Formats: sequence, C-alpha cells, structure tokens
Amino acid sequence: MKTEKLYDKDAYLRNFTATVLSCEPLADTKKRTDDAAYAVILDRTAFFPEGGGQTADTGNLGNAVVCDVQEIDGEIVHLVDVPLPVGEELAAELDWEVRFRKMQNHTGEHLISGIVHSQFGYDNVGFHLGTDGVTVDFSGVLSASELEFVEYIANRVVGLNVPVTVSYPTPEECAAMEYRSKLDLTENVRIVTIEGWDVCACCAPHVTHTGAVGGIKILSCENWKGGVRIRMLCGLDARDDYQKRLAQTVRISNLLSCKQLEAADAVERLMKQSQAEREESAKLRRALLDSKIAALHETDGNLVIFDDLLDNNNLRNLVNAGVPLCGGVCAAFQGNDTDGYRYIIGSQSVKLRAWAKEFNSALSGRGGGSEEMIQGTVTAKAEDIRAYLGDQVNLQ
Repeated sequence: MKTEKLYDKDAYLRNFTATVLSCEPLADTKKRTDDAAYAVILDRTAFFPEGGGQTADTGNLGNAVVCDVQEIDGEIVHLVDVPLPVGEELAAELDWEVRFRKMQNHTGEHLISGIVHSQFGYDNVGFHLGTDGVTVDFSGVLSASELEFVEYIANRVVGLNVPVTVSYPTPEECAAMEYRSKLDLTENVRIVTIEGWDVCACCAPHVTHTGAVGGIKILSCENWKGGVRIRMLCGLDARDDYQKRLAQTVRISNLLSCKQLEAADAVERLMKQSQAEREESAKLRRALLDSKIAALHETDGNLVIFDDLLDNNNLRNLVNAGVPLCGGVCAAFQGNDTDGYRYIIGSQSVKLRAWAKEFNSALSGRGGGSEEMIQGTVTAKAEDIRAYLGDQVNLQ
C-alpha cells in the first residue's frame, strides 16, 4: 500500500492524523539523521520527503520527533527518534514556519527560473533549497544588470498575486505542453503553473498565490560550469537576511559616524587612509632600522638588543646586520618582563641549533631554527637575559 501524499493535495495542511503501517529500527547509520533511530511508514502523510533539491519536512508524529523524511525504494519513510505502535492512528504536526519558508523560496525560485528561461533562453540545471538558502544554476551567463532586471520583474509578479496551481496532465496532454523539466518525464507528471509566467514539472509544495512568496532577493552570482550559479532568498528568509545586513550597516555607520547609505564610501576613505599610514609607517621603520644598524658596534662577545618598534622582518634585518660585527651571537628581543619576550638570534661562530636547547632551558624559553638563526620566546626577565648572554655563550 502506497502512502497517500497529502502534501500533493493541500500544501497548507499542517496537522493531520495517520495510521502507522510499520516501524523498524534504523540499522543503516548512513540514513540516520540527528536523533533518528526508527523508520516509520504511514498510510498517509503531509510530510514532504527530501527530493527535487529540497530538504525534507520535520515535525512531530504522536510522541515522536520526525527528524527527516526520505523516499526509499518507492516508500515514504519517516525517520523518528522513538518507536511508534504499528496499527495505531496518531496525530501529526509539521514544523509549519520551516515548511512555509521553503514554500516561499521554492515558488520564488520557479518564478526567477521561468523569467530567465523566457527572457534569455537559459535552463535551470541545478537547484538546492537548504537551511543556508537557495542556489540555482543556469545554463548561460547572466550579467549583473540582467539579474537585476529578472529580480525586478519577479517582485512585480509577486505584487500581482498571480495564482499558482498544480495539475496532473495525461501523457497525451504532457506531450502537447511546453514546460520546464530537468528530467525526461512521461507519466504521473506533476505540473506547477505560475499563471502567465512559468510552467514547470515539480514534486514539492508551493504557495497558492505569488503574493505569499513575499520579497525576492538575488544575493550573489558566480560563474559555474559554463553558466552561472545564483544565491537567492525569498519571503521571511529574505527579511531575516536583510535584518542581519542592516544590523551590520548600522554598526559600521555608527563606528564611522556616517549615514548608513554612505557607509561604503566611508570605509573606502578609511582604507585609503590606512594604506597611506602603512606606507608612511614602513618608511619610518626603515629609517629607524638604518639608524639602529648605524649604531651597532663591533665586539668579540655578543650584541644584545631590546627593541619594541621594529616589525618582525626589520628586526631580523637588524640581527643580520649585527651578526658579522660580533664574535658571539647577535640577539634581539621584543616584549616585557611581565608577558615575556620574543627573540631572534643569529651567529656566524656559534652553532645555534644545539646552543638553543641550553639557552631555552636556562631562560624558560622555547623555539629553534637553523645553525645560523633561531627564534622563539622566553619568560625570563631582561636582567636575566643580559646576564646569561654576557657569560654563557660557547664560541666553539
């Protein structure tokens, strides 16, 4: 006995009763979803199973949570968290807002795809409706201005509140019809029609009038396999996305003390200013490096440098400049006695890889590198660092 598909007859049905035909432990872990542990088949259902690029409905069935619904070997299988009594009639309820949002998004996608097909001749070759939004793949490239046009027309159709109907034409009627489909269908074809705008074969629930779709927003577009992939949202999901984006804009405008619609210009000015400051800072750091290099002196022992102004690259350049001037090591440190110090040490006479073990052990440090240069951190105080490097370098 096939499960009666109540969602086919009434997409707005959210509560129903059904008899449990079977309930089996879910042994195949590949089909387990979240807490689902049992596979249940009903005599009828309003739960839409995953299919056609759309995720399944969720909700409650008796005292069980419906975690997922799949069509397996021609049967609609409800994946639930607890066992249910076979033969008993149970009350069921869909997670209605989740379902309604999917209906808004899916109907909106039909409208966008229908307009693209009629205006540009491109086919919808891929569709996914998940928790993170809607993606649609088209067989040709669409420019930003073309997509803006499509979005504008789609929202105009939403405002017209055009009927959205479902029909099951005979094979002969199908053969004479023009409709969009990614599959070569011959029988039991379910046709969803947006009057005057789209005719498409589809198994999923939809709203009954385009006005229920709410707003339609195309969020992004990227090249995809010779065509484009767009990301879009409709209705309540589009509203939620707008609210998040608005919150970000408000935050940015408050931080930059500018009007919301001028936030991008303000950020651009800030980035240019920041780039100019980075370039000026680089010049000053280079001048500082040259000054510090000029101040280095030759010694038979070690050169020990404490500096908090140079960046890591210039600090290394300072060490490289000091290495040929000393008979021991040239060691540069940045930090303080409270938080510790980061070091870069170079030498032409000391084999640093082996020496680093003694150095780190003595000054509570960690790090390493090559025979010519090591780097790392120590937690010792500056006084102890100077004392150690004054007395402990082995030049062999």
